[in-house]
Amino acid sequence: MKTVKLNNGIEMPAIGLGTFMMKPAEAEEAVYNALKCGYRLIDTANAYMNERAVGRGIKKSGIPREEIFLESKLWPTVYTKETAVDEMLERLDTNYVDLLLLHQPAGDYIAGYKAMEKAVKEEKVKAIGLSNFEGEPLEKILSICEIKPTVIQVEAHPYYPQNELKERINKENIHIQAWYPLGHGDKALIEEHVFTKLAQKYGKSNAQIILRWHIQQENIIIPGSKNPEHIKENTNIFDFELTDEEMKEIAGINKNKRYYIPNPELTASYAKMELNPEADV
Repeated sequence: MKTVKLNNGIEMPAIGLGTFMMKPAEAEEAVYNALKCGYRLIDTANAYMNERAVGRGIKKSGIPREEIFLESKLWPTVYTKETAVDEMLERLDTNYVDLLLLHQPAGDYIAGYKAMEKAVKEEKVKAIGLSNFEGEPLEKILSICEIKPTVIQVEAHPYYPQNELKERINKENIHIQAWYPLGHGDKALIEEHVFTKLAQKYGKSNAQIILRWHIQQENIIIPGSKNPEHIKENTNIFDFELTDEEMKEIAGINKNKRYYIPNPELTASYAKMELNPEADV
């Protein structure tokens, strides 16, 4: 499995399993299947309400914990809660996570970031980062941080490659981690002629061509799937390489199109939106 080196020297797998919108039983089985077929990066979050299930899937796999790169996210309502990290670790049934992110630029995210830095010093977290932080919130974190973010998790795909954000964070040696790497399964994106043509050339699926594009863009990707065959297929992208000309051709389909449009009012409401991660039983 290809890895990328984070700005703190840690190696992180370039592709992993996302568990967004998975019910606990689905997440447990998907994590188990992913780990058994070679995945070593698992992504979850307080807000997904499946952290306990992810922990169960890891234990069920029999893969040693130190071989797995485990990632979660704190929700805005716990940014100032002193026990938030410990409670997350208890749900995941582990004594550390490899990467911890702030999920949204809402609430007291400065305090939340300081809490993550404290967790690094306490060896409860190995690396920290941000999710959905762009523009002013990102700049605020960069201006006050003692430990620099290693990863920013945002929507990214060939219709929205995040060129401006990438140009900004490349200066800080921060990596993009793409959610919606396949454009939320948009048929129009996946069936673009360039992907169909390249899929025929390389003997791959259109989705595999898109995921390979991400890898060559140096994006970290976390495609989510509950289907064991799709989980396996998503990692079968390391036996070929797109040419520079093919990468340029893919760049030509950029539509500057998001599938999720940020809403400032909705983002602000996240600071009051209480979750119940204990609902995962």
